[in-house]
Amino acid sequence: MNVPGLGDMTLDEGTDWLCSAPMQVKMLDDAMCEIVLEGYAEDPHQEDFHAAIAAFLSSGPDVLKAAQAHIFQYYRDVSSRQSASDEGVVAIDTPAEVWRHIQFGYEPMVERGDPDERDVYISITCNCDWEREHGLQIVLRNGDTVCKIGPFDGHVTNADAFDDDSLKQVIYRSLS
Repeated sequence: MNVPGLGDMTLDEGTDWLCSAPMQVKMLDDAMCEIVLEGYAEDPHQEDFHAAIAAFLSSGPDVLKAAQAHIFQYYRDVSSRQSASDEGVVAIDTPAEVWRHIQFGYEPMVERGDPDERDVYISITCNCDWEREHGLQIVLRNGDTVCKIGPFDGHVTNADAFDDDSLKQVIYRSLS
C-alpha cells in the first residue's frame, strides 16, 4: 500500500501495522525512523492521517522544545521519588537540559485516537535517563502540537489514560 508522504508501506503481519521505509525526521534531530501506522487501512478518513504525517515530517525540533517545561516537570516528579543514593540518579537543573537525557525512539506510531474524532496522533516512545523503566512518551496531535507528555502508557491523551474527559487539553498530569 502506498501512503502519501511515506511511500510504499510494508505490512507487519503480527500486528497489522503498516511500516514505512526508514526516513529522516527533522523534528527528531534528523533521526532515521520507520513511521508506523495503526488502523490506517480501514479508516474512512485517511486524509486525516496524510495531513498529520505531512505536518510531522515538515516540522522541526521547535515543536518538541515548546513542551520542554512539561518534560522537565515529569523529570522533577520522578526525581522527587528517588534518593541521592539510588543507582542512575540524574541531575537536570533547567528545562533546556532535558534534551541531553532523551533518546528518541525510531518508530513513531501514527493512529487515530477515539474513532469518533478527527484527530490523528503521533506517539514517540523515548528512552530517558531519569526513568529507565517507563521511559518518556511524547504525543503530537495532528502531527504538529504536543498534547501529552509522561511515562509510556500507550494512551494518546491524558483523558484516555485516566478516563477523564476534563484532562483532554492537559499535556502533563503530575505523577503525584
